[in-house]
Amino acid sequence: MDDPLHTQRKIIHIDMDAFYASVEQRDHPELRGKPIAVGHAEERGVVAAASYEARRYGVRSAMSSLKAKKLCPPLIFVRGRMEVYKEVSRQIHEIFHEYTDLVEPISLDEAFLDVTENKPGIALAVDIAKEIKQKIRERLHLVASAGVSYNKFLAKIASDYRKPDGLCTIHPDQALEFIARLPIESFWGVGPVTAKRMHALGIHNGLQLRACSLERLTREFGKVGSIYYDFARGVDLRPVEAVRVRKSIGCERTLEKDISLRSSVIIELYHVAVELVRRLESKDFRGNTLTLKIKFHDFKQITRSLTQSKELTTLDAILPLAKQLLQDVDYAEHPIRLIGLSVSNPHEEDGDSHGVWEQLRLEFEGWE
Repeated sequence: MDDPLHTQRKIIHIDMDAFYASVEQRDHPELRGKPIAVGHAEERGVVAAASYEARRYGVRSAMSSLKAKKLCPPLIFVRGRMEVYKEVSRQIHEIFHEYTDLVEPISLDEAFLDVTENKPGIALAVDIAKEIKQKIRERLHLVASAGVSYNKFLAKIASDYRKPDGLCTIHPDQALEFIARLPIESFWGVGPVTAKRMHALGIHNGLQLRACSLERLTREFGKVGSIYYDFARGVDLRPVEAVRVRKSIGCERTLEKDISLRSSVIIELYHVAVELVRRLESKDFRGNTLTLKIKFHDFKQITRSLTQSKELTTLDAILPLAKQLLQDVDYAEHPIRLIGLSVSNPHEEDGDSHGVWEQLRLEFEGWE
């Protein structure tokens, strides 16, 4: 590969291994070495996180608790402790900031670090990654995986490559060869639906993706096609953003029972809309795009969005729009398990970035 300026950056992606489950095993010695799931064991429960012992049975996050229990009969369910996880995350970030203030949190358990210029003046990013992993282990008794490369896409791929307790570096000279062998499912932003479309087009790995023209990819996938085009060539110019601007506010509600009656759906939609307005007010957030999220009884999920010229801040503005979005949803034959609403696209933003959903957790609700 040529050595343009964009390959001179030093980016680290840190991803905590089975974070919630590992914290529980750390704090409860009797759970160590056993298959555990953080979440609710009830019929409506969902696995929020699974230990590696549970993953060997096929248990994964977002899986229904019933399915997880069938796959792993000895599975132990543990109630989540979000405040504890937040505090541990804060301690992890303190370690990050010993090396750089260019830290972009992605979630409680993962972040990007730009260490091109770093506080200790360490020449090699891989040495910084090793030190961070060691400090997390020694101070917090937890395990992290790290990926090192010259951009966020490759650093993220690298951190997933040798989990758990992994450390992988993708050098600019090795990037194109590494990407060529990468299964298309491993590309950032390629989920099951997109992967299926890629396969139908004869694209199964990075090399085949690289062979596609920009015109073809944008025709098939829209604006995101240009991102796939760049990723296949090892290009990702996004900076590590130390301050992440909130792009959306949303909430969602997992229902006690699947519902298909219109009256029941409207009532639940009303409750979610009321909570959304409360959150918008508390965060003083203003946007003009409303998104409805529906998860059906079989866990299939759809979203519908509408953008208005006016800001969506009140129940009178949001609820009618939510009902309009609901008209396009066939739930008579497909009972609804979860309803969510979010407001996004603040006027000062370009609206292209995905927001972060904040879950509305109620007593009867499983983790999503």
